[in-house]
Amino acid sequence: MKAINVQMKLAIVGATGLVGSEIIKVIEERNFPFSDLILVASDKSFGKEIIVNKTKYFVKTVEDLLKEKPAMALFAAGSEISKVWAPKLAEIGCKVVDNSSHFRMSPNHKLIIPEINGFEIENKDSIIANPNCSTIQLLMAIAPLHKAFNIKRVVVSTYQSVTGTGKNAVDQLNNEENNIAGEMAYPHPIYRNALPHIDSFLDNGYTKEEMKIINETHKILDDSIEVTATAVRIPIEGGHCESVNICFSEPYILDDVYKILKTTTGVIVLDDVEKNTYPMPIDSKGKDEVFVGRIRIDFSQPNTLNMWIVSDNLRKGAATNAVQIAESLVEKNFV
Repeated sequence: MKAINVQMKLAIVGATGLVGSEIIKVIEERNFPFSDLILVASDKSFGKEIIVNKTKYFVKTVEDLLKEKPAMALFAAGSEISKVWAPKLAEIGCKVVDNSSHFRMSPNHKLIIPEINGFEIENKDSIIANPNCSTIQLLMAIAPLHKAFNIKRVVVSTYQSVTGTGKNAVDQLNNEENNIAGEMAYPHPIYRNALPHIDSFLDNGYTKEEMKIINETHKILDDSIEVTATAVRIPIEGGHCESVNICFSEPYILDDVYKILKTTTGVIVLDDVEKNTYPMPIDSKGKDEVFVGRIRIDFSQPNTLNMWIVSDNLRKGAATNAVQIAESLVEKNFV
């Protein structure tokens, strides 16, 4: 983001969690402009000292937030907190960017990936939803292809990092790896295992995570695209992976797919199988880009393509996308 001199009071709600901590890193790296910073977390973190841009800040509770009257708040504290507190802040003129799922499918709130539909942001938008991490990396890769060849159907299988669940899941993985008894974030062991179960199961047999990918793709990109998903949790921390099968309504040339993806902002193509070059979560950790590889023709169906997508779910999948939305609000003078 280009430097903008903005005297703005910024709040981060859920500042001590995995996503909140990553938001702090991102605003430091991108020199996000603010005059004062309010860090909010649960009662057990009250008073904790956090250094941001070499300045000490002390964690406050969400009850303190309204008194502080921030101009913008980035929420990373879960749906129940967002449900209660985001509207209260919006009522006093605060712009809210929410990482939870609470507002995503609301017809009254925008669901934004800046590179894809950032142009939709208007001054009247007081609460803007950040999409699900798996949706963000999927759409970053397929949106430009949809524009070129018109996608009819997408089949996506995800292989998702434990960081998507939170610190308790990271602790479970580390405890199991070191034979330490501890609390279970999942109904089964995750170390040396794979769980085809992310979020709760619904009556239709899909999980909430799988339906998020389907519904959010329709809202952001195109509701005519047929989408089906299977979401799997695996014992890694680096990022999320997706195996994606895309059926186009029009013929495509593989070289054109490469050209499109290589010129898409925020996407990096890593695809040289002769050198064993392909995206891996170990290489995406801490990076903002979405990495695409294993791009190949699906010979079993006409006009169909296979690809492999990897991205750090805490970065572009959450913190970076949220900060990019906040940057858009600043650049458009909506704050």
